[in-house]
Amino acid sequence: MAKRLMPDFYAEHALSVAPLLLGKLLVRRLDDGTVLKYRITETEAYCGEEDTACHARAGRTERTRVLYERGGVSYVYLCYGIHSLLNVVTGAEGDPQAVLIRGVEGFDGPGKLTKAMDIDRKLNAVDLTVSDSLWIEDDGFVPQYKTSKRIGIDYATEPYKSAPWRFFTE
Repeated sequence: MAKRLMPDFYAEHALSVAPLLLGKLLVRRLDDGTVLKYRITETEAYCGEEDTACHARAGRTERTRVLYERGGVSYVYLCYGIHSLLNVVTGAEGDPQAVLIRGVEGFDGPGKLTKAMDIDRKLNAVDLTVSDSLWIEDDGFVPQYKTSKRIGIDYATEPYKSAPWRFFTE
């Protein structure tokens, strides 16, 4: 039986949480009561103000304030004015880091998965440990995975641009 992930899971550093999220179930309850569950297949870690690919690189702003919360909160932002992207905040309060959910079974790409699961900015700053709308479950499945550099961050500087902080199932 699958169990919801609790605060201690999210309290770890993004580089530890990102591969551990692979194989977990992303769950979304729609307004009509329909429950969608998809297995996470791809993640990327974003690690604080020093990571030039992380939104926190410019410090705390109205947009990034959620990144500074304790782990276990959703960070949903609009990319290119079109796609909502879902991130899971990790680590301790005040230490801005998060894991981007880049793919789930059946939907490759962070914009495709959020569209399929009706995830948008209304779900920003949701506590994933207690929410009835969005959460993550563990059913014990542990996949094999590979790493690579993150996608779409050509603006970042080295070593962050080439860091192998993308995790994906085989």
